Amino acid sequence: MYYILFILYPLALYRSRLIIAALVLHAGLIISSAITYGRIPLIGLHDTLGFLTFFICVIFLITSWSRGRDLFSYLSLALMLLLLAGSAASPVMDGPLPPVLKTIWFELHVILSFIAYALFAVAAVLGILHLVQQEEASEPIQYRLILLGYVLFSVAIIFGGIWAHLAWGAYWLWTPKELWTTIVWLWYSLYLHARLVRGWTGKPVAWMGIIGFVIVLFTYVGVGLLMKSSHEF
Repeated sequence: MYYILFILYPLALYRSRLIIAALVLHAGLIISSAITYGRIPLIGLHDTLGFLTFFICVIFLITSWSRGRDLFSYLSLALMLLLLAGSAASPVMDGPLPPVLKTIWFELHVILSFIAYALFAVAAVLGILHLVQQEEASEPIQYRLILLGYVLFSVAIIFGGIWAHLAWGAYWLWTPKELWTTIVWLWYSLYLHARLVRGWTGKPVAWMGIIGFVIVLFTYVGVGLLMKSSHEF
């Protein structure tokens, strides 16, 4: 659906409606998977990359209404296509949830994490836009997205700690995934410090937003592929 959207987007007279249609179809697929598997599709790269793409599309749609810039649209759609390609190439984990994951704390932890990831993703796209087009208006929007993402990510970490305590008897295990999660949190803490306390604006914070999402991607995908961890997302 997003592939078709990417092709038809230049010709579409009602672009917002086209995006909403793709989003509704995607939501239908998520609901269908949840009904089929008897759980929210939150495990494995196939599930979570699709989830991440869905939230990026929601945030993109909200942000694009106030912007209407083609480069922003194409960069966002290209990112969504790459993530969906990764989802399609990943194996489907269609079994029931392992007992350790059958808790509301796990679901809240994952859902909030991926909403935060999506906010960081769109913020990175805005950072690229600022660097390429020297568009100053994109930087305040990037800041607001990162601030909201930071808050949600912090709450997700707290819920993850509760889940870890229930599952393994410890709030923090310092696995590779948790180590890199700490790095992500510290990086965006540094971004907010630079923005709010040091008064940084423009290219430095645009770069920080871009680098932050690169760290997020490595934490999300790279750590799972390169290092052994108790996390699958």
